[in-house]
Amino acid sequence: MSFLCFTIFIGLQDAPTNTLNRLTKWLATFVAAWFSLKLLQSKKSEAYIDLVSYDTPHGAELRPTRFAGRTMDLTLFAVTRALDVIVGELWSQRKLRKTVLGKWSTVSDILLRSLKRRLIIGKVDKLISNLTDSAIFSTSCAFIMWAWIYSPDRLPRAYVKWIKSAAAVDERLVIALRRVRYGEIKYGVETGQAHLLQGMCTDYNLPMDYGDPVKSIPFPCEIVHMGTGSSCEFHAVSRMFRSFMWAFSTYVPLNIALSLRSPSIKSLKQALQSSFRSSAFLGSFITLFYYGICLARTRIGPRLFGTSISKCQQMDGGTCIGAGCSLCGWSILLENKGRRKDISLFVAPRALATLLPRRYLMENQWRETLAFAMSTAVVFTCVSERPQRVRGVLGKVLHSVLA
Repeated sequence: MSFLCFTIFIGLQDAPTNTLNRLTKWLATFVAAWFSLKLLQSKKSEAYIDLVSYDTPHGAELRPTRFAGRTMDLTLFAVTRALDVIVGELWSQRKLRKTVLGKWSTVSDILLRSLKRRLIIGKVDKLISNLTDSAIFSTSCAFIMWAWIYSPDRLPRAYVKWIKSAAAVDERLVIALRRVRYGEIKYGVETGQAHLLQGMCTDYNLPMDYGDPVKSIPFPCEIVHMGTGSSCEFHAVSRMFRSFMWAFSTYVPLNIALSLRSPSIKSLKQALQSSFRSSAFLGSFITLFYYGICLARTRIGPRLFGTSISKCQQMDGGTCIGAGCSLCGWSILLENKGRRKDISLFVAPRALATLLPRRYLMENQWRETLAFAMSTAVVFTCVSERPQRVRGVLGKVLHSVLA
C-alpha cells in the first residue's frame, strides 16, 4: 500500500535500476523512521498513565494503565507532508500530460473540445493552483477554531492560550456559547444560567435583561461586542484596529531582530513591510471570525432561517460559530504566496489532531508508527529524488541536510 503511494508520485517510467534505487531509499528510511519513533514512544509520561477499573475475581480493581499518543503531533506532521508531496506530484503529472499531449483527459476532451472552453478550464486550473494553500489553511482554521470554542481539550494548552490571547474574548461568552450548544442554556426556558451573561452585562454597562435567555431571544449582539456598542460593523472595525496593533507590536521586534543579521535600509524596510502584512493578516483573521458570527446572528441568519425560538437556539448553538470559523481563514490571502504554503502546512496537522483522540490504547500504537514510517519514507525519498516537490522551509532544510 505504502509503496504503491510511493510509485504514484515518483513514477515508474524510468529504468528498473532507478526504481530499485528508489525502493531501497524508501525501505531504508521506513526502517529508520519506524525504530526512531519507537524509541520516542518508549519514554513513559505521567500524563499518559491513568487509573483504569478492571474486573477481577475480587471485584473491580483500579490499575495504572499506560496510554499512547505522545508522538501524535509528530506523526500528523509527517502524514500531512507526505500527503502534500503525493497530491502535488499527481497534480504536476496531470499538468505535464496536458502539456505534452496537448489535450485533456478522455472525459474532458469529449466535453471540452473548443479552444475557448479549454482556455476557461486552464484559468480554472490556475485558480485552483493559486488557492489550494489558502483553502487548506481556511479549512484547517475552521476545525481549529471550532475545537477552541467547543472542545479545547483537543488542542495543546499552549495553542489554546495563544488563541485566547489573540481573540481577547471574555471567557464567560465562550462558556455561554458552549452551554447553548449542549442544551444547558435554552431560549425561553428558565435553566438557572442567566447569571453567567448578566455578569457581563454588569461589567459592560448593558441592561440586565440582555443576559436572560427567557427575556432576550436571542441574546443581543452587544454582548458579543463586549462594550463597543450595538453596531456589528463598528465592532468589526474596532477589532481590526486592536488586533492589528497587538500583532504589530509582536511582529516588529522579531522581524527587526532578524534583519540585524545583515543591517541595511533595505532589510529594515522589508522587516516593516513583513510586519505590516502579517499584522494585517492576523487582524483580518480575528475580525472575520467575529464578524462572521454577527453576520449569522443578526444580518443574514434571521432572513434565511427566521426568528423562532428553535431557530435562535440553533443559530447560537453552532451555526453562528460555524460561519465565523468558515470565514476567518481566508484572511491568509493577505499574506504573500510563499508564506501561505508554509503557514497552511503548519496548521494542517493541528486541524487533523482535532479529529483524532489525543490518547488511545497502547495496542493500537503500531498504526501510528506505521503511518509515521510510511510518511517519512515518502518525504525523505522525494527530497533525494525531486527536492522541489517538498515545499516550504522544510524542503530546503531537508535538501541541505541530505544533499
